[in-house]
Amino acid sequence: MYLKPYRPEAPGILSAVGELRESGASHESPITVVIADDHPVILEGLTKVLKSQKDIRVVASAADGEEVTKLYYRFLPDVLILDLRLPKKDGLQVLNELIARRNCRPRVIIMTTFDCEEAIFKTVRAGAKGYLVKAADPQEIREAVRRVAKGETFFPSEVGLKLAKSIASPRLSKREMGVLEGLASGKGNREIGHALDISEGTIKFHVKSILRKLDVIGRAEAVAVATRRGIIQLA
Repeated sequence: MYLKPYRPEAPGILSAVGELRESGASHESPITVVIADDHPVILEGLTKVLKSQKDIRVVASAADGEEVTKLYYRFLPDVLILDLRLPKKDGLQVLNELIARRNCRPRVIIMTTFDCEEAIFKTVRAGAKGYLVKAADPQEIREAVRRVAKGETFFPSEVGLKLAKSIASPRLSKREMGVLEGLASGKGNREIGHALDISEGTIKFHVKSILRKLDVIGRAEAVAVATRRGIIQLA
């Protein structure tokens, strides 16, 4: 879905002052925003929440990762609101590609239904400036857009706590992740060792390390905690 680019008219001085006082905006141009979400109802709701403000302008919206990437380069918005789960290219992939581009400094707010520790950690590490869940109230969404547009960050307290916990927690190695995924699929040490081409004794060593890092006492609990934190996803 495309919206016509903003073409500000030149209102009279009194009219302009009145509008600025009413919206709380400065003398600068409205904040331009591109939104990406594959749910039409969410997309429409976000657009209405932001369009009701005189200092914010939604210039375009997209329903998949490939489309939003094209729209970002076309409009170069002040703020990009990005869902994590998008068709064709997920939100984290889009974020990583935009950040990796030379001379590109996108200000991205992740807005998703997923507020697990791992999702928050990965997006912040990738360069997201804000993180909201879709249950956020309209005022919180608008505040996030305004603050991120100014170069600040916006993380609600509950998101900040999860981020702090994730940062403080020991990270699993790539090999440990493979072993954990094997545990989650119900495989025993021998099966996991065969799949990863390592000895059963090495598997036992990795399992102990996983239990210690996740601060759990058993394999089932390790899988449950890892799933809740978003470290792994059960099929």
